[in-house]
Amino acid sequence: MRESDAQRYQRTAMHAAALVVARYSTSFGLACRLLTPALRPEIRALYALVRIADETVDGAAEQAGMSTAQQANALDALEDTVYEAIRDGHSTNPIVHAFASVARRRGIDAELIAPFFASMRRDLDPAPFTAAEMPAYIHGSAEVVGLMCLACFVEDPVDRARLRDGARALGSAFQKVNFLRDLGDDVHLRGRNYFPDAIVVVEDRQPVRPDADESPAAQTTLPATDAAARPHRSIRLTETARDRILDGIDAELTQAGEAIADLPTGSRLAVATAHALFSELSRRLRQTPVEMLVTSRTRVPGWRKAQIVARCMLHERVARRRGREADRSKAPMPLDGSRR
Repeated sequence: MRESDAQRYQRTAMHAAALVVARYSTSFGLACRLLTPALRPEIRALYALVRIADETVDGAAEQAGMSTAQQANALDALEDTVYEAIRDGHSTNPIVHAFASVARRRGIDAELIAPFFASMRRDLDPAPFTAAEMPAYIHGSAEVVGLMCLACFVEDPVDRARLRDGARALGSAFQKVNFLRDLGDDVHLRGRNYFPDAIVVVEDRQPVRPDADESPAAQTTLPATDAAARPHRSIRLTETARDRILDGIDAELTQAGEAIADLPTGSRLAVATAHALFSELSRRLRQTPVEMLVTSRTRVPGWRKAQIVARCMLHERVARRRGREADRSKAPMPLDGSRR
């Protein structure tokens, strides 16, 4: 049967989302490949929109020379386009179209979408973050993404409600791990401190200007207007503060880990693997000297990732075998007393 134009566009939009995931995240892309084929494109579609929104407030839009006002307008337009696509079932933006198709199918609406865009919008505000506003920011930037994924993984509303806190905890932990990994860039390049209750940032009034002998390639890592006016910032982070941050992250990872066993088999391996990878990152961050956290990004080597994936696959195989054995033990005994 010939593929319709709508089917071809849908398939193309999902393929575009997969390309975004492949280009921007190795760990997330790896976890996505461990989902069942039916779930894989849906989660990629969710992440692709998150990535595009993030590039609107940072990264590509910033380096294109867009002003903060232009970035805010672009973000507003993106949010409006998302709602229109969910309503109409079509968007001329393939990434938005892919996301909207998943949102329509899984019942993802403004309850989760609006907080996400609110947090993205907050990143454009130069005012320093306060400890009081961080819970709402984390909810919008990370927890709702976990809840969107949960909507794809679990169809039953009762089961979804039971797993809700675990999904939120997992999203929050992932976000905070990345905040700690990107601490230097977030503070020095963007002026953001996502741990205002644990890390002190001191800003000098004298701006830092690019060195005259700096290569053009190095100078293009920031918009010229921002690089010329960027103030010097120093980060004061103690081992005690770092460990306190990681204690909170590990507590959320523990809470999330307790819920993973109750996920359907189609998503359990992927989520368990992502959980294990970020747990490894947390462990490595704790072992990294605080002065290095500011100047380098902690990573999990490829060989270690392979070990983690293999271990998670083995655990999942054992869990499924035990589940089958438990199901057989609950089966009615035949009248002749034999086991079939």
